[in-house]
Amino acid sequence: MSNFPYFPHTAEDIRQMLERIGVSSLEDLYSDVPADFLFKGEYDLPDAKSEQEVRDWFEKLAALNPKLKVFVGQGSYDHYSPAVIPNLLSRSEFLTAYTPYQCEISQGTLRYIFEYQTMICNLTGLDVSNASMYDGPTAAAEAMRMAVACAKKKNTVLVSKGLLPNVLEVIRTYAKYYGTTIEEIALEGGQTSLSSLKALLAGGDVAGAIIPSINRYGIIEDLTGFAEALHEAGAVLAEYCDPSALAVVKSPAEWGADIAVGDGQSLGIPMMLGGPSVGFMACKKDYMRKLPGRIVGQTVDSEGRRAFVLTLQAREQHIRREKATSNICSNESLMALYVTVYLSLMGPQGMREVNEKSYAGAHYLYEELLKTGKFEPVFPDKPFLKEFVLRPLVDLDALQKKLYQAGFFAALKTEEGYASFCVTEKRSKEDIDTLIHEILR
Repeated sequence: MSNFPYFPHTAEDIRQMLERIGVSSLEDLYSDVPADFLFKGEYDLPDAKSEQEVRDWFEKLAALNPKLKVFVGQGSYDHYSPAVIPNLLSRSEFLTAYTPYQCEISQGTLRYIFEYQTMICNLTGLDVSNASMYDGPTAAAEAMRMAVACAKKKNTVLVSKGLLPNVLEVIRTYAKYYGTTIEEIALEGGQTSLSSLKALLAGGDVAGAIIPSINRYGIIEDLTGFAEALHEAGAVLAEYCDPSALAVVKSPAEWGADIAVGDGQSLGIPMMLGGPSVGFMACKKDYMRKLPGRIVGQTVDSEGRRAFVLTLQAREQHIRREKATSNICSNESLMALYVTVYLSLMGPQGMREVNEKSYAGAHYLYEELLKTGKFEPVFPDKPFLKEFVLRPLVDLDALQKKLYQAGFFAALKTEEGYASFCVTEKRSKEDIDTLIHEILR
């Protein structure tokens, strides 16, 4: 065993353990496995490598991944991430922390979750935020369950067709296994239709509706009258938001929403091949006891000093599984910390600048794409921030492949056959001009 100094057990340790359980060798532990299932050949393992050889090998492996300029959004956005964030997150007290059940030894973790909740409340304008939703789609599905819990004896939830396809799919999956009925609100001119909502409400049994703040086409929704119609019918409004955009568009509270959900990825979290991310969820204080997941609250200790605790724990599955408001229990607070540090660094002015630069770049790209003659407008009079769709007048699959080979991820094909584009503050005018050149080439 001296050749493997990091193995925790010596040969004598192993002998004593085997003797204690009554077998003579490690192989005897598998004696009940049929011989036909045991591998008898030689393992195809590489020879031992030095540290430099391992580094070289991984660099070659990483080189197989193309590095593309991202001009696509659809729920995952290539925003700038300050270099200090991963350095802070890699500190051992953050990276190895788990759910802070014991408040007396978890004040640091509890504090940053509390700060995260505060920042989410500032963005949404709502009273209470939780922590530890997996991502935006599961947060939306939890909002569907919360709407049913809030409305009582109503089991239908309305969802806008303007929600992202993956969000709709997760909601439908949750609904199937919870026995909830899902009905879709139609779109009119690319936006969620108020008249369609009212027609569905007339049928009764509606617990709530989930409607995007900015929809799958990048259009900023006008939610005038939605909250009033739902509240008159005894239902709640849940708004699905891009939290980055909440720095410049109307907040859920301003629209009269009862619940706000979304994906925190746009708050500086790198795309990282699809994850990890963090879902956020906030609500009016009237519905706090129906809010799933954990909430960190502020109190004072025995000496009157400010302190933080997990509150309303009776809703948690580790306390009362059958009464839990959510089955989500994995701790997402590391990514919540990522969002907290990002928002702290950017501040209100920085968030406005992110959106101003994204807006300017997206509208410049929109006009330049129309000038190519290869696209035409789909929703010409609808407001958009950083994302939009156009109708292609060329083979979109071939164009996307061509752009990919030129180093761009752009012109994503939607279900309707539209071309979806997105511009964030990371894309320069030179990037956009090069993209247009490749389209024309």
